[in-house]
Amino acid sequence: MGYYVSVEPNVSLFVEDLNPTGNKTIFFIHGWPGNHNLFEYQLNQLPKLGYRCIAMDCRGFGLSDKPWSGYDYDRLADDVRIIIDALQLKNITLAGHSTGGAICVRYMARHNGYGVSKLALFAAAAPSLIQRPYFPHGLQKQAVLDIIQGTYKDRPTMLKNFGNMIFYHHVTPALSDWIFQLGLQAASWATAAVAETWIKEELFDDLAKINVPTLILQGLNDQVCLYPLAVAQNKGIRNSVLVPFSQCGHFLFYDQLEQFNKELIAFTE
Repeated sequence: MGYYVSVEPNVSLFVEDLNPTGNKTIFFIHGWPGNHNLFEYQLNQLPKLGYRCIAMDCRGFGLSDKPWSGYDYDRLADDVRIIIDALQLKNITLAGHSTGGAICVRYMARHNGYGVSKLALFAAAAPSLIQRPYFPHGLQKQAVLDIIQGTYKDRPTMLKNFGNMIFYHHVTPALSDWIFQLGLQAASWATAAVAETWIKEELFDDLAKINVPTLILQGLNDQVCLYPLAVAQNKGIRNSVLVPFSQCGHFLFYDQLEQFNKELIAFTE
């Protein structure tokens, strides 16, 4: 069941709500530059086990409205809060991949974990996607600047190049093209603006404000959100558990699909 939730004047976000009568709720926040469909292979299995699965399209992406502004972590986290309020969600597992994980971290800090009893981070872009003088573990800043420039000059090629980074195991050309098409559904200005947020913002202080059990799933061969980011999350978040996935890249919910679903289910149970 899909519907729209208004988050500010003239801006509504698409929300997929599967099995609304389920006895446990997982709220998925997707990564850049995709949308809620990235979690297809969770959404078509977990409701069978009695879960209510909610997945939104962040502003600027998928079927959601695509305003010119609002792509900082505060605004993106506030969008999540509005949806949690609108759906009257309580005791949920908030789950985020990549940039979606960063949004979840900011949500937990900014909104004091409202409505959330557990947090799950998958290859999260936190505490910093890029290297900084005090954090030498991320991508080079220039790599993100190249993504931004590529978005403005030749977005399809930029998306294809990004798609070549996200898997450790071989995927079919059809699956690769499907993910490419999801990226094209985003607005180019939103694609660039979120990449600029990776440079402008960091989440070190946010980690210490998280007070719920937290699962951190991370591929050892991730070329986008490097493994040391997950180590920093584990050190910064009390009551967190880091589960490394061997022979696994950035899209661990495809690269290690069965293990991913198994770990998520075990954590929520």
